[in-house]
Amino acid sequence: MARLRAGLLVIVTLATLSHLVFYSIVLQAVGILALAAYLATLGAVLSHMARVLLLSACLATLVVLWRAEAAGWLLFEAAGRFAFFATFVVALSLLRLPAYRSRLVRRCGTAMLLQPPARRYPILSAGSALFGIILNIGVLNLFAGMIEKSNTLTAAQGREWVRRARQRRMMLALLRGFSLAPLISPMGIGVAVVLSSLPELRWIDLAPYVIGAALLIFLVGWSVDFLTGPNTAARSVSQPAPSLAPLGQFCLLLLGIVTLVFVLSWALDLRLPIAALVGAPLSAMAWLAWQRHRLGLLGVPAAVASLRRQLPWLVAPIGNEVVILGGAGYLGHLCVGLIPVESLGPLLGIIEPLGAVNAVLAMLLVVGLAQVGVNPIVTVTLLVGLLPTLAIEGLTPALTGAALMVGWALALMSSPITASMLILSRFTGVASIHIGYRWNARFLLACIPLLAGWFLYAAW
Repeated sequence: MARLRAGLLVIVTLATLSHLVFYSIVLQAVGILALAAYLATLGAVLSHMARVLLLSACLATLVVLWRAEAAGWLLFEAAGRFAFFATFVVALSLLRLPAYRSRLVRRCGTAMLLQPPARRYPILSAGSALFGIILNIGVLNLFAGMIEKSNTLTAAQGREWVRRARQRRMMLALLRGFSLAPLISPMGIGVAVVLSSLPELRWIDLAPYVIGAALLIFLVGWSVDFLTGPNTAARSVSQPAPSLAPLGQFCLLLLGIVTLVFVLSWALDLRLPIAALVGAPLSAMAWLAWQRHRLGLLGVPAAVASLRRQLPWLVAPIGNEVVILGGAGYLGHLCVGLIPVESLGPLLGIIEPLGAVNAVLAMLLVVGLAQVGVNPIVTVTLLVGLLPTLAIEGLTPALTGAALMVGWALALMSSPITASMLILSRFTGVASIHIGYRWNARFLLACIPLLAGWFLYAAW
């Protein structure tokens, strides 16, 4: 069954990529049919959240068939969005294979975890953001496991309160850094959602807003960690901090991958999300080949053989990611098609005078709905499709997209029912609601007003 699912996902990926590059409706239809067959094989392996989202998508399909004009074309476009996000998950997942086998990744993780307390938060947070660009949610499993192994009672010199404090501080640094990855990366899922919904927008238009917001979130998190963390340095035995040279080498590797994406976008005249889908597999193959270059022929045959052998293992765990991201994109696209802009007249009369304040309200709406189980990709897809059509003065597409992406990042840091929070809860044994609302309370109370001020200042 694993090989069948892997084969179907390969068909979805190749057909969807070919459609995006060469624009072929026939290839898009092939990808959609392969996707439907893949979803039919998942059955009991889906999580509760994925099942609920898939059921919601099915109910929305029935509503479209009942109410919408040109229902067939709307459903076909929405299914294409589903296939696009499924391809996005598969393409970025290919980078996990060389990363999990990389000695450089393990050396980076060890170096970050063994830093002194004063430097551990910024290095671990920045490092998890960088690794999150390649490993996506896999960075949480990788680093959280390393944290739990290294944060022993012996390392805390027998003081349980120190061990718990270190656990809280390192896990929060990991969570906040991972949540920043979609903001700082042009290959992130947030960028893909916004740019695919707003074809006139470029990543360079979003960059000043989202990078400024990411820097603000990083500094607030660091400040809160410094001010609220216990001072254990005086009682600890000082040890030399390990070199951060491996992290510098990883940054160069990451810079090479991102540069390849931008070169492909320029050379082939592709939208950035499509260039990311092409560049990620090429980067994965190049990295794998480099790891095996001593085997001859620059390591290419060995890399191809390794990918073919391990592909079922690689894509077997991503069924929930495919359904959650793809299903949410599908549902959001249908909701945009079902809501006529003229029906928003009364609401427009209320929000139009607010101007750029609507960007802040949109950010808060993404965060708020995530607390009750509405996946941010649904809210972001819906709002990024509706708000620019209202032509509100002061509310530019770039400001709207950036605010929604920041709301998405805050949702990952706060909602107790996101996958990221559930992973940390599993490793720490602490309830996800406690991590989101108790551990993160001071950070969120300080961060949200400052982010609101940042967007209003940027709009002004």
